[in-house]
Amino acid sequence: MIDAPKFVIIAGCGRFGSYLANTLSKTGTSVVIVDNNPDAFALLAEEFSGFKVEGEITEIALLRRIKLEKAEVFIAATREDNVNLMVTQVAREIFGVREVYARVNDPNRRQIFEDMGVMTICPLVVAGDSLLKEIGVKVDR
Repeated sequence: MIDAPKFVIIAGCGRFGSYLANTLSKTGTSVVIVDNNPDAFALLAEEFSGFKVEGEITEIALLRRIKLEKAEVFIAATREDNVNLMVTQVAREIFGVREVYARVNDPNRRQIFEDMGVMTICPLVVAGDSLLKEIGVKVDR
């Protein structure tokens, strides 16, 4: 069994980001979640024990303030593929975060992220492949 990381930073507090933050918080992981919309934090559970930071994830000053260099894992979960790609590269190249993940909304862009060394999750592909498997269609990737 893999141990849960101790410190994770998540960009984007929509349904996906808040789900990750809530789940990680329950495991005892220290979580910082960043969103530029303060209303987005309403999706966090009352039990969420992490830090909520309002601001633009693309600003270097904010990344320094949230101590990105200390994160074991960085997850870019915004709705914008370009933002996710840019900030994951900054996390890896400038702040030295070893594990970076990005939500990719457009499945046609997954390869771009992966070619740059970013691990991806594309909710559309995951859901689609799961449904196809349920109806007996073999999906080769």
